[in-house]
Amino acid sequence: MQSEILSIATIVGPILMLAVIIWAYMRNKSASRSTTQRAERGARELREEIEHDRDPI
Repeated sequence: MQSEILSIATIVGPILMLAVIIWAYMRNKSASRSTTQRAERGARELREEIEHDRDPI
């Protein structure tokens, strides 16, 4: 009985882990629109700040 459970766990465990990894990857793959907009705004502000610091007036 114990060896049967171990055999099943050895086969089902990695399959279940792979399924969870794929699910998490797919879930986190696409960012929401607000997150993308916030990231773009931050990148734009950072570029402007770098340009401002680079050009002494």
